[in-house]
Order: sequence, then structure tokens, then C-alpha cells
Amino acid sequence: MAVFGVLAAVMGVVGLLAPDVLLTVTGFAPVAEPGRAEGDHTLVFVTASSMAALNMGVYYVLAALADWRAFFRWTVPFRLLTCTVFTLAVIGGRAPAGFLGVGLWEGAGALATAVALRRERRGVRGREQEPAGAPGA
Repeated sequence: MAVFGVLAAVMGVVGLLAPDVLLTVTGFAPVAEPGRAEGDHTLVFVTASSMAALNMGVYYVLAALADWRAFFRWTVPFRLLTCTVFTLAVIGGRAPAGFLGVGLWEGAGALATAVALRRERRGVRGREQEPAGAPGA
């Protein structure tokens, strides 16, 4: 959670300070300011999504510091949904192939979180079932 939070916050800051870098990293071609068409709101959307990423990153770090397990569980289905939507955007031609990495990152993070929560839950259950005086009890 903390690692994802820091990475999201960093990408948010990058998008706010250097939007063309973020566009390039996610597979979009940066467009120089003078070359932008009338009504092109790319930078508005990059600014909005970057601010959201920064906020989300801070939420994740704070949740990790507070060891807020419920929050961890809540992120799994929504990160899988994000993975699905972003992947379909690439498959459907709405986003460049480089954007697939964003979706896969979300999916991998969701699966890693789910596995960690399951392992932890099994470990807690296993310790609760050990007889008194057993090693590790």
C-alpha cells in the first residue's frame, strides 16, 4: 500500500510539474503548446488526473501508516475495475498501447494486495487455532 501510494503521489507531482513527461510515460505523444488545437483540453485532463493521483497516493500512504485493513480490501475490486477499463480502452483504440502499462500496474497491485490480505488472514487464523503453549503461540 505504501509503495503504491508513494508511486501514485510521485506520478501526480510529475504530471502537475511536467505534464509532457507524464504523457510520454503513458504512451501519449506530447504536443507543444503552440501546436495545440483550439479547444484541446489535454492539459486540463492531465492536471485533473495528476491531482487525483497525488491525493490518492497520500490516502494510500496514510492508510498504510494507520494499518487500515478495511481500506486495503476496498481497493482490490476498484483497482481490478480500473485495470479492466484501462485495458479495454487500449483494446478499443481509445488509448495508445503504452497506456496498457497503467492498467496492468493497477491489476498487479490489486492481486498483490488480495494475496497479501489472504495470507495474513490465514496466518492469523492459524495462530488462533494453535493450542496454548505451542511454539509461536
